[in-house]
Amino acid sequence: MSAPKFFIISGTSGSGKSIALQVLEDLGFYCIDNLPASLVPEMAARVLGNNTTHHNCAVSIDSRNQDFIGDLKNSFDTLASFHVETRVIFLDADDNTLLKRYSETRRKHPLSDENTSLLEAIHKERELLDYLYSIADRRINTSTTTPHELRTIIRDESVQDDGRAVTLLFESFGFKYGNPTDVDFMFDVRCLPNPHWQPELRPLTGLDQPVADFLSAQDLTHAMLQQIRDFVAYWLPHFIADNRNYITIGIGCTGGQHRSVYLVNQLWQHFSQNKTLHTLARHRELRHTTHA
Repeated sequence: MSAPKFFIISGTSGSGKSIALQVLEDLGFYCIDNLPASLVPEMAARVLGNNTTHHNCAVSIDSRNQDFIGDLKNSFDTLASFHVETRVIFLDADDNTLLKRYSETRRKHPLSDENTSLLEAIHKERELLDYLYSIADRRINTSTTTPHELRTIIRDESVQDDGRAVTLLFESFGFKYGNPTDVDFMFDVRCLPNPHWQPELRPLTGLDQPVADFLSAQDLTHAMLQQIRDFVAYWLPHFIADNRNYITIGIGCTGGQHRSVYLVNQLWQHFSQNKTLHTLARHRELRHTTHA
């Protein structure tokens, strides 16, 4: 049996922490919302003890406890002795997105009051959570993520250990819709020939064979693809040695429809042959995810 999992979910209010915790609960995790950091070791010991029916546990932690940073550091030291797989997932979104979400739900921010505006509360919360952000195993920006997509991401995070060393995510996107903020590396492939200017290919995507045929016939495409493969292959062992368990590679073109989609699919097919990796392909503008 794999080691018990202990997930800590944190991040800015309104970024999707409740959704993340709900997904883990549906997957059989014992979940506690807004647990004081000082109680984390005791809860882990109780829930993951030998005489309980729970093998995995998840807790959400927020910034309302002003002493939580010191408590959290002490808690991590204690958790290290429990022989559990501890993972910190940090959720965030840009200011405008959080402001819009609060406007739509009309909820009160936990740090706002008559002397603190909503925006000031958001910034203050980020400052309080800076330590958790710095140690997070996975940082997820939900600014352009739907609740359904966030559920998929969290499910991917909770995949039971099957001996694979790292999760490798390739994500296509369109620069015209904004750069992704949660990628480890970003490659700009707008220099490749653009199928958009071929009238018969314009309504298609990089998932369609005619677009794949067009791009695969280009020498520049082959060169770009090979160099990205070589880069990722060279650095993967170093990330694994550094105990990284999630690496995200962003591939961007203008609209996120043709070139980046094709390259991500090619990279996914190539690296999914390595069974020591859990390889994913996600197309941000197409709202499509492929697993291996």
